Amino acid sequence: MAKTNITHREIVAQIRQQEYKPIYLLRGEEAYYIDRISEFIADSVLTKDEQDFNQTIIYCTRETNVADVINCARRYPMMAKYQVVIVKEAQNLLKIDELAVYAQNPMQTTILVICYKNGKVDGHKKLVSAIEKVGIVYESQKLKEGMLPQFIVDYLRRKQVSIDERACQMLAESVGSDLNRLAGELDKLVLALPTGQTRISTDIVGKNIGVSKEFNVWELRTAVANKNVAKANQILYQMEQNPKANSPVMTVSTLFNFFALVMQALYAPDRSEQGLVQHLDFKNTWQLREYLAAMRNYSALKTMQIIGKLRETDARLKGINRGNLTDEDIMHELLYFILH
Repeated sequence: MAKTNITHREIVAQIRQQEYKPIYLLRGEEAYYIDRISEFIADSVLTKDEQDFNQTIIYCTRETNVADVINCARRYPMMAKYQVVIVKEAQNLLKIDELAVYAQNPMQTTILVICYKNGKVDGHKKLVSAIEKVGIVYESQKLKEGMLPQFIVDYLRRKQVSIDERACQMLAESVGSDLNRLAGELDKLVLALPTGQTRISTDIVGKNIGVSKEFNVWELRTAVANKNVAKANQILYQMEQNPKANSPVMTVSTLFNFFALVMQALYAPDRSEQGLVQHLDFKNTWQLREYLAAMRNYSALKTMQIIGKLRETDARLKGINRGNLTDEDIMHELLYFILH
């Protein structure tokens, strides 16, 4: 029986040790790890010369026939110990359950990698059960918001590059949880580093990712958390000068997510730093800095009222009961409500 809840690191470690399984089902909502594992198998199992005759990549469409996949998997390798068959976009494969027949008696000289993105293989229990008995079923889950900074730090560490805490936060929240996109932006920042420099600063992020160092929603959030009225109003005014880069709806969304976590923190059973890290599912205590500031400056009642105001503001920005007010009017009314 295959191990359940296996991580991508464990799969990579096994492959490095040449411990191969006949079938890998890589599934889930996060495409990044599915791509990385399949790429690692493609690059590692066979030599370059062996790949010419023994590596097949099948890109599935609705017209792809399961029988063709099975026939490919049942071939014998040529002048190599294994052949590798990688099935991309397997979520498009109609009658995918028919692969269970192959999984019940797979070729030991074939490494079949099934990449099923954007969800679980729902309704295909027979296939999943058959693969679990002989191979690996890997679930690639979306990272929670609080886990993105650690992903950034770990990704850059492998490239022998570090990053400022504020720059890390800016990246996590501006790029979001699409790890393929985030990895691409990190690669771009590494290439943009001046010769001899190995630390990414907010200046480098601002110049290369298009996020202003001083006037953006994260600096606004910091000013709001610390109840710095003058700074918050200055930042909001500057953000309004570039509305394309500073969508009011996105600003409200960011503030809503922030205060929603502040509310969770205010009612956490253990409000010590370590207790809050665990309760909010953060990785490091430095992520708590702004939340601790907000907990000092806003009561639970005020936080609840702010969350309600943010919901109302979101609706008004989208045209509900806004009257003749401009986006700027609505946002300044919101900021005044939060800070007073």
